[in-house]
Amino acid sequence: MAITTDPSPTGDGFAMDNNDISLVGIVGAGQMGGGIAQVCGLAGIPVIMLDVAQAPLDKALATITRNLDRQVTKGSLSSNARQAALALIRTATDYAAFGDADIVIEAASEKEAIKLEVFRQLVPHLKPSCIIASNTSSISITRLASVTGRPELFIGMHFMNPVPVMKLVEVIRGIATSDATFQATRALAARLGKSTADAEDFPGFIVNRILVPMINEAVFALYEGVGGVESIDKALKLGANHPMGPLELADLIGLDTILAIMHVLHEGLGDSKYRACPLLVKYVEAGWFGRKTGRGFYDYSKNPPQPTR
Repeated sequence: MAITTDPSPTGDGFAMDNNDISLVGIVGAGQMGGGIAQVCGLAGIPVIMLDVAQAPLDKALATITRNLDRQVTKGSLSSNARQAALALIRTATDYAAFGDADIVIEAASEKEAIKLEVFRQLVPHLKPSCIIASNTSSISITRLASVTGRPELFIGMHFMNPVPVMKLVEVIRGIATSDATFQATRALAARLGKSTADAEDFPGFIVNRILVPMINEAVFALYEGVGGVESIDKALKLGANHPMGPLELADLIGLDTILAIMHVLHEGLGDSKYRACPLLVKYVEAGWFGRKTGRGFYDYSKNPPQPTR
């Protein structure tokens, strides 16, 4: 990435060419990491996707290939564009592969201890100018940046799920994030065809500060017998014009992720209104995380999926 020491209008002491991100690294080959890799490839940006083993990487590549094949079948993507996008996506299991990356986007599990360990292992392999972005949906950017030794180059870049479909990226500055890092991140999001919403570094940021407590309240309504799974989802879809019901959406996001965000909100804001519903806790304890495990508020082994409560 081009960085100069010329004075910049932002007052950072350095300027950055916002369009000169030529290699993106991604940590994590799950739903989010694979989705980010896909949109990077379609945008013509080379990407390296890393995970702890080759198996999840192969699974992510298979998912990306299916998604692109579906677009070709629908006529929204040419075969040549499909081939070009896939050719730009490489995989790795060693952080050393990120030596030439201009930005690395962390898309690991929504657990602070895991993310902090990722950053500790990642930083020694990066060039001095490399930006580090976290796809965290709720954890403090300032706190995550503190272990990197380069907080001015650290930022939150929260993609929505599913990444190839959803148009929003929340951009969250930590207390030390530079203006140049902020502008380069917003420019990258634009190159990926996304719109950005700038959020302050508070627990949950904007989307999950509003969305996840609503989902948690829907789980309370189920827990207290106000309505069944289908009734609650139908009520919000038809009564509030939501494209998905809150329990269906929770299954898509992952109940483990919903619970982790509720814990962050409760601990970070200290308000009892952010207490996680006991039923949500029980589902997570049972390993019923939603679609990714085949069972959550719906049983996905059935066609169509059937309510589990």
